[in-house]
Amino acid sequence: FPHRCHSGRVALVKGGKRPSSTDRQKAEMGKFFQPTGKNLPVIDRPGEACSVDDSATRSWRRVYALIAFFLLVANLRPALTSVGPMLAMIRSDLGLSGAAAGLLPTLPLLIFAIFSPLARLGRVFGIERTLAACLGLIAAGIAVRSQGSTIALFGGTVIFAVGIGVANVLVPSVIKRDFPHRVGSVTTVYVMVMTLAGAAATGLAVPLATHLAGGWRSSLAAWAGFAMLSLLCWLPMTSKSDAPVALAPVNERPAARPIWRSALAWQVTLYMGLQFLIYYVMIAWIPLFLADHGRSRAEAGWLLSLYQTMTLAIGIITPALLRRGRDQRPLAVIGSLTTALSILGLTLAPNLAIWWLILGGASFGVTFILAFALVGMRSADHRRAASLSSMTQASAYLIAAAGPVAFGWIHDLAANWTVPMAILMMIALIHALAGLGAGRNGQV
Repeated sequence: FPHRCHSGRVALVKGGKRPSSTDRQKAEMGKFFQPTGKNLPVIDRPGEACSVDDSATRSWRRVYALIAFFLLVANLRPALTSVGPMLAMIRSDLGLSGAAAGLLPTLPLLIFAIFSPLARLGRVFGIERTLAACLGLIAAGIAVRSQGSTIALFGGTVIFAVGIGVANVLVPSVIKRDFPHRVGSVTTVYVMVMTLAGAAATGLAVPLATHLAGGWRSSLAAWAGFAMLSLLCWLPMTSKSDAPVALAPVNERPAARPIWRSALAWQVTLYMGLQFLIYYVMIAWIPLFLADHGRSRAEAGWLLSLYQTMTLAIGIITPALLRRGRDQRPLAVIGSLTTALSILGLTLAPNLAIWWLILGGASFGVTFILAFALVGMRSADHRRAASLSSMTQASAYLIAAAGPVAFGWIHDLAANWTVPMAILMMIALIHALAGLGAGRNGQV
């Protein structure tokens, strides 16, 4: 039989003789055949068929693939987080109303929910090519948004949000397909890279606007260049997308139960949706909450950064926690209850906000990583992971989009912080109940 090298090439040798080009072409096409002894070399020492640099080439390709993948992942947050610090500048320059300014950070979440089903294009064109198109949309959307008009601002936001929304669905499928036995570890790195890139965009937004000639426009446009660089690095990966590999509708495979009829799938969806809701409410309203309790705007911003930074710190130990068995219920419930405790602490003792935000940031790091990891852990293969990812993220971002708006409405209606914070704490308790279902061992 032909001998296949680790690089994927097939060799037919006798005494180290390399095969002819015809033999190699047949082998590459997958036409494995029994040698008849006529004009066919016979395997004598298969190991000699592999080139000595096959291992090095394979290792380099794996390293490059990981670099390209994490560069792609790093583009899923900067377009979102770079706006917040400059929202006052943008509003003043374009004369936006309060409602329009509030819509700007909420609009991407609605787009994620509406357009994430387009991830099914990965079934038609292959995941790698679809992700390349996502990077192109991200770069184009950021470039349009930075043109300086109100129409361009919102139009560009829609464009890049479509790209991010589709990529959000496909990335967990790639992890499940390429790292089926390391879903927890790779997901942790994925979330940490995404969070770190988002934090960097937040921190650099105002300095870039201050030092670049175009102000906030140039600051936003800078991330279009980063997306284009990432796209150039990702393009070689599209050559291996030789067949559609994901997102086949579950109900087209008779042996598989439709994903929407799975109770476990809905529990994973609810867990992710409530986690997103709590996060976006905290990001949107905690600075104002702290300012109303005597903190300066600068100090409130620093405390919010501390809250997000704790995600990176706790991410170091999260993979080990995820590997402690197939049942993640204890981790899910403890993380959610800790979040509820931090919200209660902020409400009753806001003067100790730094400690409550450290506690809340640590619990957020666990629940955020777990929410993404559960998509792979509760899926039998990458196709089911893609279907579950599409379902969870479409629903989760819709839930999350309602959170900040509803929280602000309740705050205005109650004319205090106690009522909306109490409701947010109750949502964290419901999140713990969802974790009891989503964390149990099983697959959709």
